[in-house]
Amino acid sequence: MQAAIRAIEYYLPERVVSTSQLAEEFPEWSVEKIDQKTGITYRHIAAPETATSDLAYEAAKEALAQRGIAPSELDLILVCTVTPDMFFPSTACLVQDRLGAKNCWGFDLIAACSSFLYGLTTGAHLVAAGTHKKVLVIGADTMSRIVDYTDRATCILFGDGAGAMLIEPSEEENIGLIDFLNDIDGSGAPYLNMPAGGSRRPPSIETVQNKMHFVHQDGQQVFKYAVRRMYEVCRDLLARNHLEANDVAVLIPHQANRRIITATADRLGLDCGRVIINIDRYGNTTSGTLPLATRDAVEQGKLKKGDIVLFAAVGAGYTVGASLWRWAY
Repeated sequence: MQAAIRAIEYYLPERVVSTSQLAEEFPEWSVEKIDQKTGITYRHIAAPETATSDLAYEAAKEALAQRGIAPSELDLILVCTVTPDMFFPSTACLVQDRLGAKNCWGFDLIAACSSFLYGLTTGAHLVAAGTHKKVLVIGADTMSRIVDYTDRATCILFGDGAGAMLIEPSEEENIGLIDFLNDIDGSGAPYLNMPAGGSRRPPSIETVQNKMHFVHQDGQQVFKYAVRRMYEVCRDLLARNHLEANDVAVLIPHQANRRIITATADRLGLDCGRVIINIDRYGNTTSGTLPLATRDAVEQGKLKKGDIVLFAAVGAGYTVGASLWRWAY
């Protein structure tokens, strides 16, 4: 049995912060320089009273409405995030309660910027196994809460947002998940992380004063790794399935940096018209980027029923992944 994506929706906070606003804080950086390095013009920022579960709930509600099903029909809620409301209970528990999804179970999945891609893989296999009929995979992050706005290397990159996809058994042959390829490389842990807040460095006056509860990144190391591995995992997945780049209707990559995306497309031999790039409007929303980009692809008519879509991501860890789907609607 194959698993297909049957609905997708997203939710964005109302407040929008432009790159020009951020550039005012760093006179040595022009808007043009930030755009050249990242491709980001705008990002949405959640209000102080808004948490990740709020974004996730709104996206989930819209996805269920699009498909026309009740929350009680869900078998599983999978929330992909690195910014949970709290360590426990899980954000999935909070979303389940607010939705009123009384008949399902759920959990949070943390794989940094690859979280949503890993969530799709997990949900699809539970459906394909025949044990689940309706799995809601949500990618939601409020990255603004863990970004140091005095650190120009990171504060320009991130935004807040959420997206949700509903996975169900495929009603048609050859529609749904084709294959996936995921891996991790833990040697990359020092280059992109939030150093404190866990069991190794629990919160203390020292960790707060040293800004260890914010994102820390070695940009050059992360960039080089992402450019290489996003291309390699896409190349290998296509080859394993005897597919060429021209067989792919659209590449939907994690939106971390425009140069990473274009370099991947160039090395694959994919025309940029078949690559979804929306980082200019949203920034890097971490777990939210893939569903946001997918919804844009559908709305723009670039992803239609029967098309082959290639998802790809690289995240902290390092985490790497790609998956091939034949689109269901």
